[in-house]
Amino acid sequence: MCGNTHDKGDLEGVKEMPKVKYATGMAPLPQYIMPDGSEPEYELILEQLQDYRKSLIGSSYFYIRAGDKRSHLCRIVHGGGKVFFHELVDHHKHGISDEDIDESVKHDIGTFTLPGLHPVSPHIEQKLRILYDI
Repeated sequence: MCGNTHDKGDLEGVKEMPKVKYATGMAPLPQYIMPDGSEPEYELILEQLQDYRKSLIGSSYFYIRAGDKRSHLCRIVHGGGKVFFHELVDHHKHGISDEDIDESVKHDIGTFTLPGLHPVSPHIEQKLRILYDI
């Protein structure tokens, strides 16, 4: 049952989540951290992608971040000025399979110096260019 049929007396020991205060009237930007608690090296990632011409597809830079259990398609979107948004992409919604991602990681020859970063394969690049190149 999804509805809230309990009153606060029934939730003994359960605290409500604190509400976010909006000092500027805008929602706060999310903070991205790695599973080990460190912050990704965003500037180095962007620098390496800008040097690799094939990673720019449409107006975004695409790459693959390999994890222990799973790899993710990622992109960097320019937000204006010196602002860049780093995000995980649902590759299935782009017609890219898990096998496509795994093959891209497997066939990388060490293009980037940062560990765990891989360029998209020509196959993934072709799919993304169909969607994003105008």
